[in-house]
Amino acid sequence: MRIAEKLKQEIEAIQDRKSIAPYWRFLGYRAHYDEPFVVTKAWGIKTIFETYEKHIYKNDLIAGSQKGLYQDPFDDAVLRKAQEICANFEFGNFSNNFDHFAPEYERFLSEGVPGVLQRIATAMKRYENDPQKMDFLHAAELTMNGFKNLCLDYAAAAQKANKPVIAATCGNIAKKRPETFQEALQLVWLTYQAFLCENRYAMAFGRMDQYLYPFYERDIQTQRLCYEEAVELLENVFIKLYEFRHFKGADEVANICIGGVKKDGTNAVNALSYAILEAVERVRIPGPNLSARIQKQTEDQFLIKCLETIGTGIGYPALMNDEVNIPALVSAGHTLADARNYCMVGCIENFIPGKEPPWSDGRYHAPKAFEAVFNDGKCILSGQPIGRSCDLGQIKTMEDFLNAFKKQMEYLAAEYMTWFRSVNTQISVEMRAQPFLSCFCDDCLERGLDVLNGGSIYPSIHGAVCMGIGTIADSLAAVESVVFYKKKYTLMEIALALKADFQGYETLQKDLLDAPKYGNNDAFVDKYAVWYLDTCYEIFNRYRTNDGGRIYIAMGSNISNIATGALTAATPDGRNAGKPLSDAASPTYRRDKSGITAALLSCAKPDYTKAACGTVLNRKFTSGFFQNKNNLYKLGNLIRTYFDLGGQEIQINAVSRAVLKEAMLHPRDYRDLMVRVSGFSAFFVQLAPSIQEDILSRTEYND
Repeated sequence: MRIAEKLKQEIEAIQDRKSIAPYWRFLGYRAHYDEPFVVTKAWGIKTIFETYEKHIYKNDLIAGSQKGLYQDPFDDAVLRKAQEICANFEFGNFSNNFDHFAPEYERFLSEGVPGVLQRIATAMKRYENDPQKMDFLHAAELTMNGFKNLCLDYAAAAQKANKPVIAATCGNIAKKRPETFQEALQLVWLTYQAFLCENRYAMAFGRMDQYLYPFYERDIQTQRLCYEEAVELLENVFIKLYEFRHFKGADEVANICIGGVKKDGTNAVNALSYAILEAVERVRIPGPNLSARIQKQTEDQFLIKCLETIGTGIGYPALMNDEVNIPALVSAGHTLADARNYCMVGCIENFIPGKEPPWSDGRYHAPKAFEAVFNDGKCILSGQPIGRSCDLGQIKTMEDFLNAFKKQMEYLAAEYMTWFRSVNTQISVEMRAQPFLSCFCDDCLERGLDVLNGGSIYPSIHGAVCMGIGTIADSLAAVESVVFYKKKYTLMEIALALKADFQGYETLQKDLLDAPKYGNNDAFVDKYAVWYLDTCYEIFNRYRTNDGGRIYIAMGSNISNIATGALTAATPDGRNAGKPLSDAASPTYRRDKSGITAALLSCAKPDYTKAACGTVLNRKFTSGFFQNKNNLYKLGNLIRTYFDLGGQEIQINAVSRAVLKEAMLHPRDYRDLMVRVSGFSAFFVQLAPSIQEDILSRTEYND
């Protein structure tokens, strides 16, 4: 049995515990209430770094575990009080730039903990007469010293556990910059663990094959390390992402990026890119949300290896197109070198590591605009106002209809941005200070400013995830087909049918369903997918974040198409009320009936250089498809063509509908069955039935 398998068994043997992390942070806050807010917050961070139990597993090769943050029994009253106090210091979620961040690991590994502390000391001399900046720098210094002590504590714990190599490694990285592959990987992993101590989520590892490669290459050349040993160390790290599910009941979405190009534009794939693929393939857990960047220089061998890894059934890596993402990021204001160095955070969100604040995004529910058009600005389900007044009698042409629909989209976007601004102005920048994370974002220390207070090179970015491109394209095409082209129905008749959820209007519904559908390389409908993305870009490009950053758009949903579909009336594509909207950038399930090539040709037509946030395109093949090497080369060539035409991303499930049905009937027999959901992978039988049905409904290919 491999060491990683033994380690997984140790993790699975842990009894249920409750998180006591708030208690440790509370102790730090309580002892320093009378200091400036950012300093008090830093004491909470420093205290948990230095206080929680540093657990070493028997099969650890790399130290770092969440286990010490969980304990049972623990006094519930004390814990509740600690949580109440922590609530006064900790304001963070996906909407206000708390997590979904990729640190500047390349710089951190080059200077180590001492280098960061030296930069803080230099900045303190520069700003010694600026009390506010000195408070921030003092806070950053406290947290970095706390992290240094965390490393030393792990060294002591490893020594006690008779793990001399781990003890030496942790001791070294506390005192100097890393010199070996194991030391560099250990420092990255403990940094990630430190972010978990702050209750962060989806903290990305960034371009791991790039910043670790110099250490790997040097160790290989000096015969300190071989390829297999590097894979084993990576396995040891990746398997411990499995702790997240055990302790929190959900899988971590820790994105790892491999491949692509270097900052100078040359091919970035290296031996470590393959080692990471090998490691995630062996570990087989949802947690390492692996993304592989593909570009024209990418060798076929690497793309085929990615497809082989996908074919094992783990659902990743997701494949990202550099030829779209890099121009998208440049047009959004990033330098070419920074754009070439992009990675992903969370599911698929494009991010410049260590140069911008943590990511935020939300869901933009554009299909709801159909209700506003057909029901005079009101929700069909509730009767409440959701848009502008709309007189169907004034709409004489398809152009008129598009203009009316766009006005409702603009209204919904304004409402969306009002929500976003409200969330981000209720709490001051001072209250959201992030002194530890700021140490991993360029220029924060040099400027003496927090990452959310002007410290980073780029301002904050918000992603407006625009849902339902398939639903909207199909609906607009259906309206043009039956109303303005065939002139078989009026807009008022469609309005009555939508309000009745097609009860008594079954023939009309059938005609709507028979209209051209997105995903079949049909220009009649595909032009509306192009229009939708262009319109979303135009609308959201008018807005900015509170600190002047851009609003990026994405064509995604992250399974929100199910929940929002449940709140949406019938739509003109023939979809019944309450049914899921189309998934992410994908055509509506089973409407793409002309094969995978036609589907990808349709999906490549929108200009995704306008979607700087990213895109999710889900496809599903049978597992048997991946057993044939020729199929892999054919699929690889098809993906290259799709990317050459402008496709932005593709992620693939390797599982048949028959297997999914069996798993739904006999979940205990399929506990290890993994699937790609939407931007992340998960164990199929642990998903909600509605999500299982959504995955089951996806169009399936076997040739």
